[in-house]
Parts: sequence; structure tokens; C-alpha cells
Amino acid sequence: MKQKSKDQQPIGLIAGWGRFPVQVAQKIKDQGKSVVAVAITGHASHELESICDDILWSGVGKLGKHLRYFSQCGAKQITMAGKLFKADLLYQGSVWIRHFPDLTCIRTLGPCLLGSKRDARDDQLLLAITSAYRRRGMEIFPATDIAPELLVGNGHLAGPKVSKQSQQDTEFGWKIAKQMGAMDIGQAVTIRDGIVIAVEAIEGTDACIERTGKLCKRGGWTLVKVSKPSQDMRFDVPTIGPQTIQMVSDAGGRNIAIEANKTIVVDQEVTYRLANRLGVSIVSLDLESAATLREDCITNIKAA
Repeated sequence: MKQKSKDQQPIGLIAGWGRFPVQVAQKIKDQGKSVVAVAITGHASHELESICDDILWSGVGKLGKHLRYFSQCGAKQITMAGKLFKADLLYQGSVWIRHFPDLTCIRTLGPCLLGSKRDARDDQLLLAITSAYRRRGMEIFPATDIAPELLVGNGHLAGPKVSKQSQQDTEFGWKIAKQMGAMDIGQAVTIRDGIVIAVEAIEGTDACIERTGKLCKRGGWTLVKVSKPSQDMRFDVPTIGPQTIQMVSDAGGRNIAIEANKTIVVDQEVTYRLANRLGVSIVSLDLESAATLREDCITNIKAA
């Protein structure tokens, strides 16, 4: 069988939950390339079926099956996009019926999940999976290499101006979230009046937002979502979108602070328009401006 050139080889996509995988798949097609996807059952959108050249629906634990599929398709470059609900996958017994691991998965992740020195933090699991792909001659690369425009730069992106108190909450929350990220706990924290209301852990940002709404009935709080200090852009990149805006608004939040050039905003026009309508501010900051957040960070509101 004749070996395909690199330009002819399809791009492999491991698709989790959310709009991000859909936008990545469409971007690959817009660039004139083929895309074949492993769509994670119960997570990925069926919209992928109308975009991808070929698709395999599979449980997340079928690592051997995923490797064989991409190999048969001739994909050598693989990217990951979309969220996996880790709490469900690890600690909800009924979910394992759909996602029961195959032998390759057990061999690859067993030391992380079952060994005497087990370490089930995201980075350890994903690095083990990355190594398994590399052994099969495949490389995992950042999805943002394909769609860099989804990473937002520094500035006030949408919504009303941020109050001085919210600026102070952002500064404080940024420090907390960065420390959490360094320990691989989570990447988001909610703050009001200098008090931490909730932190993101295994349950994810959406659950953190919902919990904040129950704990802070007065509303007016700020969500801070950042990258890890040593963020691997191949996976687990912070992401927000229209659903995030709606959930923050419904739970009484008024501000969202994200990290510039390290955060993905999906469906950007829809996201900014919704934030403007609901009165939720979105501010994108770099590390330097976060440390010295002042009035210059709340100018130049981007029109949605």
C-alpha cells in the first residue's frame, strides 16, 4: 500500500464535549484537509458527522481501538478538543458500561489509576496517553495551531465597565487560580468582596458557577479562569463560550476575567453579543496587566 504524503494524510481529532471540537473540525476542512474523528460517546456533538470525512463513536477507555482507527485512516497528526467529564468517568460506576477500558488503556493508564504510586491528575493521564500515541508513530499537537484565532488577546471584550471592587477581586482571584493550576486542582475561582466563594475542582467550571449562585444569593461576583503556570497547549486549555455567559448571568455573576492568549472563546460573536445583552463583562488579561490591573484594562470595549 502506497504511503500517503504528509499533505495527503488526514488530521485525527479526538472530540470531547462542547463547540470547540466542531469549530476545530470545520477549520481543518476549511484549510482543504481531511479530518477523521474519534468522537467520545456521551460527550461529542453529532454535528461532527456532517463535517468529518470519517468518524468513530467510542467510549473514552477504548484507547487501543482509537489507535488502530487512526492508524488505519493514515492519520499521523492528532489533536484533542473538547471537555471530558472526569468526575463522571472516574467515579460514576454506571458510566464504565459505555467507557470500559480496553487492555491498551489499562496498560497505559494503570500506573496512574491503580498503582501504589497512582496519580490521576489531568497532566499525568494526558501525558501517558500522548506517549501511547507517540509509540505508534503519531504526534498530538495543539488544536489552537489549527484555529489560533480562537485564542483571545488582551482587552475588554464585552459587557459594561468593571467596577474598582471587581478589579480588586480579579487581582486576588488571579493569584488563587494560578496557585490552584500549579497544583493541578482546577483553573477557575469565583470571588466577591475579596472572599473566595467557590473553586473549580474535578466537577468543572459549570458546576463551580452553579455552586456559586447557591452560595452567593446577592450576586455581583466575578469568575476568574486562567491557564496553568506551565500550561501544555495540547490539552486542557481554558475555554468559555455562550453557555458560560448564560450560566454566570443566571447565577448572579457580573464579571468574567480570562487569561489573554491562553484562553479559547468559542462562537465569539455570539458570546460577546450575549454578554452585552445580559450585562456580563468579559475582560482578557495577560500576566503583567493582571498584576497591575487598573482603569486602562477596561477601555476599548469591543463591539459585538
